[in-house]
Amino acid sequence: MNTLDLSDKIILITGGAGAIGQVIVRRLLEHGAAVAVNDVLPKEEVKAILPQSERLRYFQADAAHAESVAAMFDAVESALGLPNVACCHAGMVAAHPVTAYPLSEYDKLMEVNVRAAFVVAQEAARRWIARSVAGHLIFTTSWVQDVPWPEITPYTMSKSAMKAMMRGFARELADKGIRANAIAPGIVGVGLAKRQWDTDPSYRARAAKAIPLGYLQTPESVADAFVFLCSDMASYMTGATLLVDGGCSLYPMD
Repeated sequence: MNTLDLSDKIILITGGAGAIGQVIVRRLLEHGAAVAVNDVLPKEEVKAILPQSERLRYFQADAAHAESVAAMFDAVESALGLPNVACCHAGMVAAHPVTAYPLSEYDKLMEVNVRAAFVVAQEAARRWIARSVAGHLIFTTSWVQDVPWPEITPYTMSKSAMKAMMRGFARELADKGIRANAIAPGIVGVGLAKRQWDTDPSYRARAAKAIPLGYLQTPESVADAFVFLCSDMASYMTGATLLVDGGCSLYPMD
């Protein structure tokens, strides 16, 4: 038996057109899942980003708005069926000293990272309860949910909030057969972290010290964690955070 066979899974992932999301989507498809990808990019832009597959559909919507999310779920159901896994992966990060962090960026970050995750999880849970579906919510948090990191305090706050959100959904919905878990990556070599690693010597020195394994995390390692958590191998997990961070959460080191 292939324990990582996802052919019975219809997986919705928000932020699926992002740098890490693209890799996750490919891995899920490789393991047989049907994948509904949500992001805010226009469809024409996404065509060059995502793989072509009859088991993949793209749905443009702002996940922070309840009406858009409800319409998206309707469209996903029409195209692929009701998702039985919903991955709240959409997120953003910006770096500023805590005393100079622009409040407009703070508000946007909380909307994308926290509100959107709650809106999507709530809509998924409502539909699962209405149809007695034992669904699975997966939240993308981060190792910084428990470890402060300079200049990204609002991001750290948002990931701590997502961890608490995941545990709340897990606790409240367990008697409905609905599970909730989180994946907490480390310092992944894409986006802002990669740019800072390549261009800011002080950041690179600090980050290198914070990674006991000594190198930036690959997005493939994050995707592999998603495959496991989406699979039946994780069927007795709920309320848990799967920490895949190369040891970053051991920081500060001696």
